[in-house]
Amino acid sequence: MISGPIRLFPASLACLGLCLASLGAKADVYDDVERMIRNGQIEKASQTSRQHLDKQPQDPQMRLLGSRILDAQGQLDQATAQLESLTLEFPELPEPHNNLAVLYARQGRQQDALASLHKAIAARPDYTVALENLGDLYLSLALGAYQQASQNPNPSSSAGRKADALAPLLKR
Repeated sequence: MISGPIRLFPASLACLGLCLASLGAKADVYDDVERMIRNGQIEKASQTSRQHLDKQPQDPQMRLLGSRILDAQGQLDQATAQLESLTLEFPELPEPHNNLAVLYARQGRQQDALASLHKAIAARPDYTVALENLGDLYLSLALGAYQQASQNPNPSSSAGRKADALAPLLKR
């Protein structure tokens, strides 16, 4: 299981490519919900998000924020399901793939996390957050392999040194 710095990141409205006539008013509700999540006002964020989704149930930006709310509420399975749904409906959006990878990694599903990160990067090759998360995941996998190699009955003398060198990189 990844214990490193892979984390959820907010998606930007511009990256989602939403073409909304009232963009200014819409951006305010996203900003408000984002701020509430950051400030730990999860129930208020949930209420605001639900009200918005009652009017626009297919809004991918708010559904993405909703998955973060679910995660903050400890509803990991529901957050994962919401992101899986978003990635199927909007495969061209990198943010749901990235955030899904984070949840997969937290569940110890490294191969699923790798696949999701590769989809995020395929959707947007310059997506810095996903690229960094991919690097962190590879570092975590390498650390686990080095630790395992150093604990085998015939341990590798260099694996322990490599594990010791990598460990600080994953603790920020």
